[in-house]
Amino acid sequence: MRRVVVTGLGAITPLGNTVEEFWNNVKQGKLGIGPITRFDASETGISVAAEVKDFDPIQYMEKKATKRMDLFSIYGVSAALQAMQDSNLTVEAIDPERLGVIASSGIGGMTTIQEQVIKMSTKGPQRVAPLFVPMAIGNMVAGNISYYIGAKGISTSIVTACASGTNAIGEAYRTIKHGYADAIVAGGAEATICEIGISGFGALTALTKETDPTRASIPFDKDRSGFVMGEGAGMLVLEELEHALARNAKIYGEVVGYGATSDAYHMTSPNPDGSGAGRAMQQAMEEAKITATDLDYINAHGTSTPNNDSAETTAIKFALGKEASNVAISSTKSMIGHLLGAAGAVEGIVCLKSLTDQFVPPTLGLKHNDPLCDLDYIPNEGREQTLTYAMSNSLGFGGHNAVCLFKKWEGQ
Repeated sequence: MRRVVVTGLGAITPLGNTVEEFWNNVKQGKLGIGPITRFDASETGISVAAEVKDFDPIQYMEKKATKRMDLFSIYGVSAALQAMQDSNLTVEAIDPERLGVIASSGIGGMTTIQEQVIKMSTKGPQRVAPLFVPMAIGNMVAGNISYYIGAKGISTSIVTACASGTNAIGEAYRTIKHGYADAIVAGGAEATICEIGISGFGALTALTKETDPTRASIPFDKDRSGFVMGEGAGMLVLEELEHALARNAKIYGEVVGYGATSDAYHMTSPNPDGSGAGRAMQQAMEEAKITATDLDYINAHGTSTPNNDSAETTAIKFALGKEASNVAISSTKSMIGHLLGAAGAVEGIVCLKSLTDQFVPPTLGLKHNDPLCDLDYIPNEGREQTLTYAMSNSLGFGGHNAVCLFKKWEGQ
C-alpha cells in the first residue's frame, strides 16, 4: 500500500483567514465567538456565533465569481487555493487526471436557499436566480475547486453532517493509498450563519442560548448548554509519499489511519454506550498498526452539547480502555464554535500543526468539571508535549462517526 502525506494546508476560520493566523490564535487560546452581526437574531433566542471576520474573497477570485457562488463555496475555494499554494503543487507538476478533489459540506448553500425562497414567495417564481441550483447544491464546493485548480481526477463530496470534513480526508487518504490518485485536495466548507440556519438548529435545541461568549462553547464543562454555530473552511493537500518526495515537497505529517462507522441508534443523539465512535477510533488505530499506548493527542468532536460530550468521553474509554486517562484531549470548538461540515477538516489541520509544533491546544472555558467527562481535557491553557500520533474525531447527525489518525513526519 502507498503512503500518504499532507503537503499543503488552507483555512478560513473565525480565528483567522490563513493557517498561520488561525493556528497562532488557537495556541494562544483566543476566542472567535461573539454576538451575531450578520442579521438581527433577537427573535431567534440565539445571541452568539463564530463568524469569519475581515475576509476578502477578491484575494482569491474575481468579484464576478463571488456572485456565482454561495458563501460556503467561496470559503472552500479560497482555502483550497491557499492549500495548493502552500504545497507548491501545480498542474504542471502532476498529471491532472491523477489530481482530485474530495470537498464536503454538511448543508451546502443555505444562505442562497433562504434568499431565493424568500424571493420566490414575495416576487414570484420567475424571479428566482438562474444560478440558484448550482449555487445551492453541496457538491459545488468540490466542483468549483476542481475548476480553479485544474483537477481532472475524482471530484466528489461526502455529506455526513458534522462528520463530512473528516470523511472527506479519510476517503481521500484511501483513494491515494490504493492507487487511484497521486494527490487530492480534501476538506470541508460551511456557511450557515443566517436566519434559517440559526433558527433551524435553535428549534432543534442544539444551540446554546448563552449570551456571554466566554461561556457559550464550553465542551466537557458541566454547565455546557449547546453548541455555537461557526463557519469557514479547511482544506488539505494529501499526496502520495514518493510523489511528494520527488518534487521535494514540504511535509506536515502522514495520514496513517481512518475509521468510519454508524451508530444506527438515533436521528441526532449519539449512542450513549460510545460503541459507534469507539469502533471508528479502533479502526483508525488498527489501520495505523498502533495501540492505545501509542496515541498522544485527540482533537475531540467536543461540541459543548450535554449528550455529545459525555458520549464521546464514553467512546474514548471504549476505544482506549485504561489508557484513556493518559491521552491529552481538547476541543477546538471551544474557540471557533462548530463549523459543521468543515469542522473535521479544520480540526485535522489542528492535529497536523500540533504534531509539527509539539503543542496541544486547550479546551477554552473549561472551569467546572463534569463527573461524566473525567479525562484530560487540557483546560484553558495549551501545553508543550511530545507527540507522535494525533487523532481527529467527528460525529454527525444520523449516527455518522469518522476518525482520522495522523503521524508526525520524521522522514522515511
